[in-house]
Amino acid sequence: MRALVTGATGFVGAHLVRALNEAGHQVRALHRASSRLDALAGAQYESALGDVTDRASLDAACDGCDWVFHVAAVADYWRAEVNRLYAVNVDGTQHVLDAARDAGVKRIVFTSSAAALGSRSDGLPADEATPFDLPPERFPYGHSKALAETVVADAVAAGQDVVIVNPVVILGPGDLNIISGDIALKVRRLSWTIPVPPGGVAVIDVRDVARLHIAAAERGRCGERYILGATNLKHQTIFLEAARIAGVPAPGLPIPGFALAPLGALIEMARSMGIPVPVDGNQTRLGGKDIYFDFTKTTCELGEAQIDWRQSLGETYAWYLANGYVKDDAVSRLIHSIGRLFF
Repeated sequence: MRALVTGATGFVGAHLVRALNEAGHQVRALHRASSRLDALAGAQYESALGDVTDRASLDAACDGCDWVFHVAAVADYWRAEVNRLYAVNVDGTQHVLDAARDAGVKRIVFTSSAAALGSRSDGLPADEATPFDLPPERFPYGHSKALAETVVADAVAAGQDVVIVNPVVILGPGDLNIISGDIALKVRRLSWTIPVPPGGVAVIDVRDVARLHIAAAERGRCGERYILGATNLKHQTIFLEAARIAGVPAPGLPIPGFALAPLGALIEMARSMGIPVPVDGNQTRLGGKDIYFDFTKTTCELGEAQIDWRQSLGETYAWYLANGYVKDDAVSRLIHSIGRLFF
């Protein structure tokens, strides 16, 4: 098959290009002329210059392709301007679908996000049928992905063959833009001073995400969602393993759930004043919840994740270390010095 990958220079996209290479497929990689190509070093691909907001470039990129993997998105939403978030994640998806339709592409795999799903009232892990349920202004990224899925649903209703995948928090080597794996860097730098929220998240390795994208193209059902995840973990469990890997005292300051809402409000106030913060208010609020998912459907129809989360987190940190992302500053040195005295 000849496959177009949008967002090919990003974390997931680059791993997908390599997975397609290994599976024997021809790959066309959509990227801007200004894009860094570091993540694709050594991969086999044909460059297609363009952008998901530029319909004409998509027409040329889709021409002659059997599959389109639409991976491109604004994923670092806590750093992004909201209008751009919607322009890329929603309007860009419409452009890709239109171009793929006009080019006669056989199947599109759309990379949505578990953030487009909501939580269940009975407290059980969410599944593919759980609708997005947060106020849009509180979580524009999740809302943008949910809207993009309605664009996909309209395309499917009109006759296009589209499969949706919804990855959870993604770990693994190669995260050039420090999107999901930054927990490893935060624990290395701030160590025992990091407050530990009571909730938890679902995680998966990026290489499993890439492999399951291909499985979705091969045997996913048109119009269906598939949650891509490996395991559900408490934040404390992840922090403890990250600290062990980095060789620093583990975060151990529990933060009560009732404190997260006012803390989230303070973070949003700081962001509105132009003060840089590493998280947004909604991330902080959600830290008190178990954001867990049921992976049964994906396991039964596409296959299960193969890489253990501890291996994934360890290789995430090792990649950051090898590529110069792990750095000491005055704050981290002070924290480590105090930690060696008391822990």
